[in-house]
Amino acid sequence: MYFIKLTIEMMSIAKLKILALSILILFTAVGAHADKYPSKPIKLFVTWPAGGAADGVGRALAQALTTELGQSVLVENISGAGGNIGTQQFVRTNPDGYTLLLATSSTNVANPYLYKKVGFEPISDFVPIVYVADIPSVMVVATSSSFQSPKDVIVAAKLKPGKMSFASGGVGNSAHLAGSLFKSTTGIDVIHVPYKGSAPALTDVMSGQVDYMLDTGAYSQIKGGKVRALAVASPARHPILPDVPTFDELGIKSVYMSAWYGLAAPANSPAAIVNLVNTAINNSLKSGDLKQRLATIGAEAKGGTPSEFAEFWRKELVRYESLVKTTGASLD
Repeated sequence: MYFIKLTIEMMSIAKLKILALSILILFTAVGAHADKYPSKPIKLFVTWPAGGAADGVGRALAQALTTELGQSVLVENISGAGGNIGTQQFVRTNPDGYTLLLATSSTNVANPYLYKKVGFEPISDFVPIVYVADIPSVMVVATSSSFQSPKDVIVAAKLKPGKMSFASGGVGNSAHLAGSLFKSTTGIDVIHVPYKGSAPALTDVMSGQVDYMLDTGAYSQIKGGKVRALAVASPARHPILPDVPTFDELGIKSVYMSAWYGLAAPANSPAAIVNLVNTAINNSLKSGDLKQRLATIGAEAKGGTPSEFAEFWRKELVRYESLVKTTGASLD
C-alpha cells in the first residue's frame, strides 16, 4: 500500500515537472517571438488620399521606421468619409504591432463631433504611441489683395457685413474650423465657401475669387510667392515662416488651429511594442532625418512619450467639441 502511494506521488511530481518545463518553454518561446519584433513588414494606415499632407507625413514616418526598426513599413491609403472608413478598418485589426495608424486631428478629434456615428470609440479603441508633427494654419490672401494684415480683413469685413468670404477644403475640415474660429473671435460677418478639397479652394484664393483662407497646405505657395501670408494660427512663429507674425502678436488672441499627426496602435497592443516604436520615432527626430523630411511639407516635428501624446489627445477632444459647435458644421 505504501509502495503504491509512493509511486503515485512520484508520478504526480514527474507530471508537475513536465508541466513546469512546458510552461517555461512556452514563455521562452513567447519572449523570443516578442524580442524579434518586427519580424515581418508593418502596415501604416493613412486614412487620407495619396498626395496630400497626411500622406506626406505618413510616408516620412514609414521611411523613418523602416530605417530604425530594420523592417519594411508600408503605407496603405484607405480614404473616405473624412478618414472614418480607414479608421474603422484599423480598430478591427490584430493588436500585434504590425498595423499602425497615422492619427490625425481631423479624423480622431473633429469627426466624433461632425458625424453622428464614426464607427470607432475616440479614446478606448486606440493606444497613442507618439505625437509626430503639427502643421499650423496660415491666413493667406492673393498676392494682388490689398490686405496686408488680418486687421485689414477685420476692418473691411465690418464695413461690408455678409459680403466677404473665406474658403476651405470642405465642411468641417481644418480650414473651415480655423476660418470659423477667426470669425467668432473677431465678431465679423463673412461667408464660408467650401470646396471639394484644399487645392481648388486655394486656387480661388490665389485668383481673388475668395477673399482669404486659413490653410495648413499653403506653405509651398507662400514660399513660391503665389499667395501672401498674413498670420500664423499658433502660439509661436513657425520656423519655416519666421517673418510671419502670429495672431497673438497682432493682438488677436487665441486663434490657434493646426492639423496634427501622430502614431497610434489598436487597443490592447503590447506596451513593449508601443514603447519600441515610440523610441524609434524619437530617435529619428533627434537625428534630424525625420525632422527634415517633415519640414519640407510645412510640418513641425514634435515627439515625446506615449502618455504625453495620450494627454494631448484627450485635451484636443475637449477643445474640438467647442470648435465644431462654433462652426455649426455637421456631415450627417
